[in-house]
Amino acid sequence: MNLKDKARQLKADIPAVFLALKAPETPWYAKVLATVTVCYALSPVDLIPDFIPVLGYLDDVILLPALIALTVRCIPRETFAAYREQAQGMWADGKPKRWYYALPVVVFWLVILWLILRAVL
Repeated sequence: MNLKDKARQLKADIPAVFLALKAPETPWYAKVLATVTVCYALSPVDLIPDFIPVLGYLDDVILLPALIALTVRCIPRETFAAYREQAQGMWADGKPKRWYYALPVVVFWLVILWLILRAVL
């Protein structure tokens, strides 16, 4: 498997990781790691801002795939295989069919913005 195939597989694993959050067979530490991974993947805020040359894209190229791979390893193989099959049709043409999965992330950032504005005003 070459690097492009691995990247495609990791991209396809993001919805499966999200679905595995709900499985009772998934250990608690995998659920915590999966929550962090999904929130970071959907979050518009990066650990290193993209406007910093070269370093800005390192988190997208290294950190996110590493989080996904680590999360996948923490989930039992049988459980993840079932959710990988279920997640096959979740993204059509690279776009999520169920956009409302991003709502918790949007609500989180709106609450953070509200708290900042409240502290300033």
